Amino acid sequence: QVQLVESGGGLVQAGGSLGLSCAASGNIFSINTMGWYRQAPGKQRELVATITSGGITNYADSAKGRFTISGDNAKNTIYLQMNTLKPEDTAVYYCNAILRSRIWSSWTNYWGQGTQVTVSS
Repeated sequence: QVQLVESGGGLVQAGGSLGLSCAASGNIFSINTMGWYRQAPGKQRELVATITSGGITNYADSAKGRFTISGDNAKNTIYLQMNTLKPEDTAVYYCNAILRSRIWSSWTNYWGQGTQVTVSS
């Protein structure tokens, strides 16, 4: 079993900052990539940012310059620092991990339960 436990989020005014964290635990042999996705009401889930175990990052255009993703491989944890938040950033933010549970396992996608981020105007 693998669990992704998210923390952070909440309500903030436009222009403010919030931080999210996600810790992966359980049967983990190796993690390839972890990241954040978000889903606003009535919209599809979309990429926010990802980071590989080697530290390579990828950001959605909407996140570039405002959000920073970082990771701690020893803790199987990633962080998302969100600055200059806008009302359109309001969404449920989901943690994602692509990992193998055993050396012989295939790479598998796992999701957290999601955490609400609300930005008021």
